[in-house]
Amino acid sequence: MILFPNAKINIGLDVTHKRSDGYHELSTVMVPVPLYDILEIVDCGGNSGETFLFVSGNNVNCPTEKNLVFRAASLLREEYGFKNKIEIYLRKIIPDGAGMGGGSSDAAFTLKGINEILSLSIPDERLKEIASRIGADCPFFIKNVPQLAKGIGEKLTPIKIPELSGKNIIIIKPPQTISTKEAYSNIRPFIPEIDLGLLIQEPLNRWSGLIKNDFEEVIFKFHPALKEIKDELRDQGAIYGSMTGSGSAFYGIFPENTDNLTEKFKLKLPGDYKFYEGTLKF
Repeated sequence: MILFPNAKINIGLDVTHKRSDGYHELSTVMVPVPLYDILEIVDCGGNSGETFLFVSGNNVNCPTEKNLVFRAASLLREEYGFKNKIEIYLRKIIPDGAGMGGGSSDAAFTLKGINEILSLSIPDERLKEIASRIGADCPFFIKNVPQLAKGIGEKLTPIKIPELSGKNIIIIKPPQTISTKEAYSNIRPFIPEIDLGLLIQEPLNRWSGLIKNDFEEVIFKFHPALKEIKDELRDQGAIYGSMTGSGSAFYGIFPENTDNLTEKFKLKLPGDYKFYEGTLKF
């Protein structure tokens, strides 16, 4: 079985509360985007109870036992006791340290793929429970549709954003990476006056004045060069542009049929930047 785990972006991100256990509660809208890893899951049969993971593509500096894909397969095996030998081949394309949920997506698609290939018949709600033990973003990728996320990311409500479908998107990943620890250690939780779930229903051309990512202020303070990316998105005509998650990738949403986005940005942002573009479809 070959699957294509996709990345996500955050539209708005309000950090509202720091809990006593050290986790932060937030409010954000997560949207799937057309940037994909490649995941192959092979049921080798037998009863060895072994899982083997082979990773290629972008360098992943992570031992196998800590890789989210391996953890997902191991958790599912613990819960459902299947003995089949499983081989998993992962080709990494989604950049790490970008705030795009690549590892979480790989893990969620692993859960869904093994569920299907072994005919385990595990319902989505149960898969979401297992996914939440792997990472805060993982449950989102079980349904993999636009969703309003609250709590630490586990309280998910599907939402409709019809204005986004058909729009072009460009994603820009700078050479800098932002650690989640760095981002959260400098954030000040704050409850906004108007809930993001209401703001997202405003017309797309009004989002820039209403919807924000709390991490931008923090990240721009310590990495001022990153603000140039957001400024360039605006200058090139993005209807809305933002950093995604806790960074360091940025995205811009453009009208339908916008041509040559990557070439335009390569001229303005020379250096070791990575560019991805596509069309949003839900």
